[in-house]
Amino acid sequence: MAIEPARLEMLSALARKVLWLSSWTIHHANHIRPNKDGLKVGGHQASSASLATIMSALYFSVLRPEDRVAVKPHASPIFHAIQYLFGRQTRDKLENFRGFKGAQSYPSRTKDTDDVDFSTGSVGLGVAQTLFASLVQDYVKAHGWMKDRREGRMIALVGDAEMDEGNIFEALLEGWKHGLRNTWWVVDYNRQSLDAVVREGLWEKFETMFRNFGWDVVIVKYGNLMRRAFAEPGGEALKRWIDNCPNALYSALCFQGGAAFRKHLQDEIGDQGVVSALIDRRSDDELLALMSNLGGHDMASMIEAFEAIDHDRPVCFIAYTIKGVGLPFQGHKDNHAGLMTVAQMEKWRSSQNIRPGHEWDRFEGLAQEPAVLEAFLQDVPFNRDSQRRLSAPTVEVPRELAFKPAAQMSTQQGFGLVLNEIARDDSALAARIVTASPDVTVSTNLGAWVNRRGLFARAEKADTFRSEKIPSTYNWDASPKGQHIELGIAEMNLFILLSALGLSHHINGERLLPVGTLYDPFIERGLDALNYACYQDARFMLAATPSGITLAPEGGAHQSIATPLIGMAQDGLASFEPAFVDELAAIMAWGFKHMQREGGEGGSVYLRLSTRTIEQPQRLLGPELREAITEGAYWLRKPGPNAEVVVAYTGAVAPEAIEATGFIGESRRDIGLLAITSVDRLHSGWTAARNLRRDRRGVQHLSHVEKLLAPLPRDCGIVTVIDGHPAALGWLGSVRGHRVEALGVEHFGQTGSIDELYRAYGIDANAIIDAAESLTAGAPVMHRKMAV
Repeated sequence: MAIEPARLEMLSALARKVLWLSSWTIHHANHIRPNKDGLKVGGHQASSASLATIMSALYFSVLRPEDRVAVKPHASPIFHAIQYLFGRQTRDKLENFRGFKGAQSYPSRTKDTDDVDFSTGSVGLGVAQTLFASLVQDYVKAHGWMKDRREGRMIALVGDAEMDEGNIFEALLEGWKHGLRNTWWVVDYNRQSLDAVVREGLWEKFETMFRNFGWDVVIVKYGNLMRRAFAEPGGEALKRWIDNCPNALYSALCFQGGAAFRKHLQDEIGDQGVVSALIDRRSDDELLALMSNLGGHDMASMIEAFEAIDHDRPVCFIAYTIKGVGLPFQGHKDNHAGLMTVAQMEKWRSSQNIRPGHEWDRFEGLAQEPAVLEAFLQDVPFNRDSQRRLSAPTVEVPRELAFKPAAQMSTQQGFGLVLNEIARDDSALAARIVTASPDVTVSTNLGAWVNRRGLFARAEKADTFRSEKIPSTYNWDASPKGQHIELGIAEMNLFILLSALGLSHHINGERLLPVGTLYDPFIERGLDALNYACYQDARFMLAATPSGITLAPEGGAHQSIATPLIGMAQDGLASFEPAFVDELAAIMAWGFKHMQREGGEGGSVYLRLSTRTIEQPQRLLGPELREAITEGAYWLRKPGPNAEVVVAYTGAVAPEAIEATGFIGESRRDIGLLAITSVDRLHSGWTAARNLRRDRRGVQHLSHVEKLLAPLPRDCGIVTVIDGHPAALGWLGSVRGHRVEALGVEHFGQTGSIDELYRAYGIDANAIIDAAESLTAGAPVMHRKMAV
């Protein structure tokens, strides 16, 4: 359907304004705003320019309020310019682009104040996020929670070079498995990456790949000027030349201009009468305008392509563009971080009818009346409902989570038991938990939960083994009401799915409490996506098990030593490593509440668990102990007033720490045993307290760890032990100046029994005793553990 001329004129004018504002924003940041270091803060004028028409077509004509968009990182200035025209971005923040508290260089849900749906910046992750966000929308709808809300399209604006990212291809496969709908990916096919021009024929590979995964593919290659020229005598020959022109040459000619195009066309097509006449009828400027009128820069072509979609199948639009179109360095292979000079910007300002001092005026330089433009913007479909960042009520969490206790258990086993007890009830908590796992559902103890709650699928699918009456421990019927999403072996997909699930309260207006499981060492496989999820402030619980060298016989490749440090360092993620199941149950109850706290108080939760079966304490957790567990530590054996040494442990090494403490206590005074449930919470609480004291002089605020260690004599030694890198606990000596012997694991890969590996790596009871002796004076400890 042809677009009305008046509407087309309005949209094209707004697209030109968006391009000006985005370029001026970057220019202002680099040439006008003072920078005491004399550094350029970055370009991306070229990367932004190629998407000006596409994004203007979307935001000013096609998008509805329920649609969500992941804007490619380098198009951030275009996005901010569009939001500025809408009145959702301020001039102050644009003037401070890339500055402290200014508009962000890459769109950010948490740092930007305009209407960012998905953070982008870690290349490719925002693309995959839209796929999983669409699956989450299907999940919410299937459970009857969409109410009267319309389904939105999840849209990603993708650079063609960005399509090299492996996580995009992993996500495509998962989308095919789950019947992906309502997803658009718009590939900005400008044929340039950061360093080079992309390979010839890449679009064919894209097209084949997407069609193989069940997507529709729409190629938007030619603009209206081109299509009209193709209809002229000789137009077919011109079209063949354009189609056969190598990417690098086409980009170079766009930079060189109309005269260069004319020479190549005349030399390579030859004097064919009608073709020569077609070329000669146009001046150099007109010829350049024709040859740069690719589909991605033609408003009518983009609107027609978008508005032709009348179904919910996933669609990939391949929109041909020129990087930096309309700017002095368009098409140049070095333009990725290119910036217009002051002289170039002045010349362009004049061509855009922008008066000096009026650069930030929203409608400066446009022929249309400001009131007409304002009314048009207010009436675009995207603006017809102002509420886009949604919210959801908090799900009530019991003070205590039940589990069936046993004398000996592992924390991995306990995790499954806690979820199984939740699954028995029809509580709001049980209804809102959704679990996910990358093909390790059974081996991470989610089997009982899935038996009770089922697999999620958009259509009913019976468990074949069950229907064939074949005995099985697991009865996994799949249905729209199921609450477990089974993934293939791709940890990146797990973390991006958790990110999408953990934003459902903002995106869909319905709160979900996602719980993901994987093997602990494989956190590192998906670490980029985990970081991305936390950067977006997505809320989820991650159970990583088994961990450390404690899984000894299973294989060296599955051992993890760095993950405690990752848990400490990852912003937005509270990490725990409990030794006992009652601690784990208290942490999970706290975690489900923590996942729902707003105002910068909450976040996601990481549980580092173990398959090691150990003896469980027979006790009832009172409020004080429960709070200490979630704050990060408590005294399992409180030290006396003259303590010579304290053993501090975390996680699966509890039996060794307890045993060593008993032996050391026979010959050292007032020994203490500190059970650390969260190194991360202890450390972050300590740094927060120090920052508070620094910022508010005279405020005497002590952190939890400072209070725990305050009674210890200054000459008391601390032995720390962890099945992980020793640096995770080595900092404890800095709290109050105590000497520390930090025991842990710095190498991995050897198989064997737990006793053999603990002894080899120096985290067994005897190693703890040796460390205590090195910190204290007196006779050697009389008794030790006998080697088996």
